[in-house]
Amino acid sequence: MAALPQPSAAACEFAAEVRAGLLKDGHKTLPCRYLYDAVGTALFQAISLLPEYGLTRADDRIIRSHALDILDRMPSDLAVVELGSGTGAKTGHILRALAQGGRPLAGQPLYYPIDVSGEALAACHRELRDLADIKLLEADYLAGLDRAVACRQSGQSFLVLFLGSTIGNFHPGEAQRFLAALGTRLRSGDGLLLGTDLEKPETQLLAAYDDAAGVTAAFNLNLLARINRELGGDFVLGNFSHQARYDRAQRRVEMHLRARVAQRVFIRDAGFVVNIREGETIWTESSHKFRLREIPQIAARSGFHCAAQWVDDEWPFAESLLLPSPAAFRTRSLFDEGH
Repeated sequence: MAALPQPSAAACEFAAEVRAGLLKDGHKTLPCRYLYDAVGTALFQAISLLPEYGLTRADDRIIRSHALDILDRMPSDLAVVELGSGTGAKTGHILRALAQGGRPLAGQPLYYPIDVSGEALAACHRELRDLADIKLLEADYLAGLDRAVACRQSGQSFLVLFLGSTIGNFHPGEAQRFLAALGTRLRSGDGLLLGTDLEKPETQLLAAYDDAAGVTAAFNLNLLARINRELGGDFVLGNFSHQARYDRAQRRVEMHLRARVAQRVFIRDAGFVVNIREGETIWTESSHKFRLREIPQIAARSGFHCAAQWVDDEWPFAESLLLPSPAAFRTRSLFDEGH
């Protein structure tokens, strides 16, 4: 009798995180990174075009308008690394500006898109393969950056892109620790371009995360559909509704899935049953909104210096160029030498 195929490491990790999040004490949660399978990525692309959701367009406007200015602040021998690249649409502005500046675009992997979605990476390659040599890295952020660092050529600097305010999905302490972890992988001459969504009226924010067409609701509910598809779950999607909330004290928009009825859900490949009460919610994503002045402070606490910032006026959004702080390098050097 033929042996049954074994689940991949990624499937096992997905199952473990779903189990941990739905059986935890207190509020049920699911990690937001699992929103982005092939269906979720397509739905998010649709969200980015909605009139209510101005974040992606603001991000794109800044990069399109200031790509040359950003690159002028970086060394000439430069490779671009993108964390959570998706389809890489905005990065095309950077790569075209590299070409305009006479920098080499052939003979080496100039662009390293990092994403957990193989489908998004394939779309990224189709979109940008004529602009640069591309090395696709299907991995999470830090593992992918480690692989890019391992490919770094002598004398080459990295411009690491972390766009779209994905940093806002982290809780504040986690965001600082993540940036510090990025910093340990960078060196003098490297830079981090960090996108952050800024504070704006609550009504505007809630409309952006609960659009009239219901696309964001479909995006959120697709996470349950993904569990059904990939882990043998038996969620009934009609038993849940999408809910967007704004926590004023924390300055974050939260996405939840609210149970319309009490229910018992079996997730076969994760090996557990979960009981969900009527009205109970599953917290799927947070999106922290920043104040412009706090970004340099967060950078400094994480081992970076904020060298420049660009802000979109139409939809308050910032891109900040963070450079590894010399003080951080001195601290690492002392640590490495055992002092």
